[in-house]
Parts: sequence; structure tokens; C-alpha cells
Amino acid sequence: MSRTALIMAAGTGGHVFPALAVAKELQQRGYDIHWLGTPAGIEQRLVPANGIPLHAVNIKGLRGKGVAGLLMAPLRIAQATWQSMKVMHQIKASIVVGFGGYIAGPGGVAARMCGLPLVIHEQNALAGMTNRLLSRIAHVSLQAFPGALPTAKVVGNPVRAGLDSLKSAAIEEPRRLRVLVVGGSLGAVALNDVVLACWSMMPVDARPELRHQTGQKDYERMAAAYAGTDVEANVSAFIDDMNEAYQWADLVICRAGALTVSELAAAGKAAVFVPFPFAVDDHQTVNAGYLVKAGAALLKQQKEITPEWLLETVNQLNSDRARLAGMAANSRKLAMPTATRDTADIIERMTRAH
Repeated sequence: MSRTALIMAAGTGGHVFPALAVAKELQQRGYDIHWLGTPAGIEQRLVPANGIPLHAVNIKGLRGKGVAGLLMAPLRIAQATWQSMKVMHQIKASIVVGFGGYIAGPGGVAARMCGLPLVIHEQNALAGMTNRLLSRIAHVSLQAFPGALPTAKVVGNPVRAGLDSLKSAAIEEPRRLRVLVVGGSLGAVALNDVVLACWSMMPVDARPELRHQTGQKDYERMAAAYAGTDVEANVSAFIDDMNEAYQWADLVICRAGALTVSELAAAGKAAVFVPFPFAVDDHQTVNAGYLVKAGAALLKQQKEITPEWLLETVNQLNSDRARLAGMAANSRKLAMPTATRDTADIIERMTRAH
């Protein structure tokens, strides 16, 4: 019997990468995979590159669009729902799986109107508006962190393969500390500046090794800034092999996107979180709290972080390797390495049930 799963995920890597992990797992189980996305999101590049047919539907976010945007919203949602229904009929979908982004709302409604089973997955510790609404009509709701949705099953975030089996050098060894700075796919200008200023303040012989992913937009500026100092660092716009980067690192300084938090737990890494201050409903701070409360990470808001604070923090962790190792161990305890498989198992059961 042919089984076709329509995956809905759009906009950012936080939605698209977990969806891709599940899509690949379903393909290995014999599913035909199609993807419902938008014309402008990151899925336009990533999904076809993975050999998955992409169906683009015109829909944008509703927040911050003003009165005119709100007045047009019902029409745009209706059009997007109709387009989604056409795709579902065209591909003869067996099941629809939503991972968030603008497309998931009209796509989820379309799935129910077509009589198809609907499974949704919430990646963040604070659920987005779309998934809060869809959880009322979905056949199954899944979540990465406890409490994001009242009745959803906790499965974790599907992350890149191999993270849970990384073998890193012991932090307690008498060697230079290794610090990885990751601002996310777009980078983080404020974080970039603080890190360089911090390392510039350190005595040369006391500096940890540094790998710094700046993001594409800030790469040239930061590369020139590093060149103007005596700070030695591996500076890049992107890191293609994040598994290798995590394995290398003893400490990660980063934003607190849902996928980043889940990857750090899977890799068993200590972290210093600087949440993106403009995230919707400040959900990155809530995400970070999952590791912070477990003693696996520290948190500092962007408006509060200074080179001096970061210098003191890095020096303290560098001089107390036992504490750093404990943070890493606490992080690993929160890992959910079977998230991809568990999510696919639930999708399979729902497909058979309908």
C-alpha cells in the first residue's frame, strides 16, 4: 500500500531541520514524502536539495502587519487553505505532519477538511500561536519540551544524526579550553562584538582556543576586526559540519533556539546562552531555561552581557573544569536521542489507524 506523508514546515531552520530529520526517517520506512512550504523560506533551498518535492503556498505571518494586513488576513488564510487542499488531493496524501511556520496553520485546517490524520510537533518550550490553535484539532500533538502544549506527548526535538554518540576529549585534561561561538544561521552582531572584545582583554597565554561562526552578513566585518587584533580564532560565516564542531568544543556560547538547545543536550555540551531578544514571546529565554534549571548552562540577556562579564565567566569555567564537566553531564541527561524515531513511529501508527 502506498503511503504519502505531507510535511509542513517553513521559514526558519528551527522548523525545517527537525522536519527534514523525520522526513528522511519516513523515507527509509517506505513513505513517499512531499513538502508544503512557502516561496521565500529556507525550505526553498534545503528541501529540493534533499530530493523532496516542494509545494509552495503563499502565506505570511500576521503579527505586526497593521490594520490593513489584519483586514486582509481572512482572505489570505482562506486562499492558502484552498491551495493546501489542492496539494493534498494532488499527491493523494495519507497523513499530514506539521512542524510550524506560517504554512502550518492553513495546512493543518486543510488536512482536517480533507479528512486526513494530522500530527503536529512543537519545537519550542513556549508554543507558537499556530500550534496552540492546531493542537485543538490535531489527532496527535507532540512537543520537544514538557509544558509547551497542555496535552502533548513529549518526544524531544529530532536532531542531526550522530550527535548522541560524539566522543569528546575529557574537559578535565590539562589543555587549553575550547570555546565554540554560534550565533545561529544568521549570526548575532551584538554577540560577535562582545566575544571579540572579551578575547582581546585576555592575556595571550591564557586565551582558550576559539571557533567563531559569525553568520554570513557579519562575516566580512568580523574577519577584518579579528585581523586587526592579536586574537587567533577560526572565524567562519557558517559551520558545515556541526557534529565535528560540537565534538571539538568544551563550552558553547550561543543563542537559544529550540534546535540548538536540543542539539547541545544530545551532544552533552555546557553552554552560555544569550537569547535572541526579539524572538516572538521571548521564547528563546524559555528554551534556555530547560538547560539552565538543570545546571547545564548559564544565561545572560543580550542587553546585560558585557565583555567583562563574559571574561569573568569563561575564566571561572576554565579554572573549574570539574564544574564544566558537571554541566556537560547534566546537559547529556536531558538528551532525547530517539526523538526522530519516536516521532516517525507515531506517524506510522496514525497512518495505519486511518
